[in-house]
Parts: sequence; structure tokens; C-alpha cells
Amino acid sequence: MNQKTTEEQFLDPLTGEDCLAARRDPNFMLSLARGLEVLNAFTPQRQRLTISQLSQKTRISRAAVRRCLYTLASLGMVHSPDGRSYELLPRVLTVGHAYLAGTPLAKVAQTSLDALSKALNESCSVATLDGDNVLYIARTAVDNILSMDIGRGSRLPAWVTSMGRVLLSALPEDELEDYLTRAKRIRYTQYTLVSLEELREEIGRVRRQGYAINDQQLEVGLRSVAVPMLARDAKVVAAMNVGVHASKMSVVQLREAILPPLRRAAMELSMKL
Repeated sequence: MNQKTTEEQFLDPLTGEDCLAARRDPNFMLSLARGLEVLNAFTPQRQRLTISQLSQKTRISRAAVRRCLYTLASLGMVHSPDGRSYELLPRVLTVGHAYLAGTPLAKVAQTSLDALSKALNESCSVATLDGDNVLYIARTAVDNILSMDIGRGSRLPAWVTSMGRVLLSALPEDELEDYLTRAKRIRYTQYTLVSLEELREEIGRVRRQGYAINDQQLEVGLRSVAVPMLARDAKVVAAMNVGVHASKMSVVQLREAILPPLRRAAMELSMKL
């Protein structure tokens, strides 16, 4: 494989942009980057992928994807239940466990979430912005609101989640515009906002009002409200949300009954950072 072909095949795992500067660095390990890119291709929505699908999603050649999977399988991080498609194994959690278990934010956030969840009897989460996604660093689930299993370490597209929109609203305008134009805007439900104009307007509203409400845009039956968490320098470092069943609570009730205690919990947690 010549250098030109190699350069065309590796994208930044977080932004999806070409990593030309990194690839020209003699200390940059392309094989490791490819392996991480393959791991990042698995999502809650796509938990089982074939070599062809992984190649298309990562823009890495099939041969390179096959070698990555062979290595990851040897390390006990992926396996192929049917000899054709691959899925992640629990051992892959060790990659991020040190961060999720050791970061001060994750530690204090879990305690706050447990208390808030007990008071409201609803599921609560804290997430940070991780590239184009939100990364769940703490979560307390009362019941399974989502059809997918969400826990610490889960990642979802930022643009379609309440916490993601809170975090995106804190970005500078140029970074926000770059994100929105490259995001893969999928219509998850009939309520999902997918046009750039709608998303710009919604995130602008979130910025002005200081909270985001997501009404069944990720999954029918799920409503959530999210607020920002601030560090001592007033910088937004994370978002906290509460999710409810749409059949149990209207948007008005969510705003009136859930938003005030959520804001108090987020403010108290921010003071500990």
C-alpha cells in the first residue's frame, strides 16, 4: 500500500476529519489508530457489524479491518458469533474503565444522581461531549425507558439528545456550525428535528433558556430535560438530565416538576467541581 492510499484511509475518530498532520508525524501509530477507529464504529444502534460494514463506516480497507478484528479478537475484545459479523465483548470496557471510575466528575456525579433519582423516582444521567457524541459518565436507571441499554460508557449522537444539545449550545458558533454540517442527521422518530435550520434554532433556544427538552426525538415514548454543569471558571463541562415516560408526564409537567430540582442538583454538583 502506498503512502497516498494510506493517508486517504484514516479519519479522526472523534471528528471524522482527515488526520493529515498526525499521519505525517513519525511517532503516530497508524495501526493503533485504525484499531481504535474500528472499536468506535460499534454503537448502541449498530452492535453487530460485518467487515464490509466496518470498512465502509471507517473508510479503512477491508484487509486492514480484518487484521484489526483478528487482533482485537485475540485480545478478547470482539468476537464473531456467526463467523460473519462481529460484536464487542465486555473486556473492551477496560479501555475506558480507568477514566469512568477515576475521574472526580464521574465519582461525585454518581452520588448526586443516586440522590436525585431517589427523590424523583426517575432515571438520571450525566454526560460529557466526546467528539460528535455524548459520553455517559454516570447514570442511575429506575426502569428501562430506552429500548437500547444505556449505561456508563454509552455514547449517543449529541445533536439528537437533550444533554447533547446543552453541550453543543456552549460551543463557539464556528465549532457548532462545523458539527451540525458534518453530523449524520437521521430521523429516529417522526418528531426528530433533522434540518440544519431547525437544529440551529433549537440549539439557540437552549442557549437562551439554559436547558433543553427532548420530546420523543430519539425514541418514541421518551421525554427528557437537561441542564448544564459548570466548572469554577463558569465553563460548561458536562450536562445532567432526567428521562421520563411520555405516557406519565407531559412536556409542561416535565418543565414544572422536574426542571427545578434538576437545576438545583446540577448547581450543587457544579459547586463540588
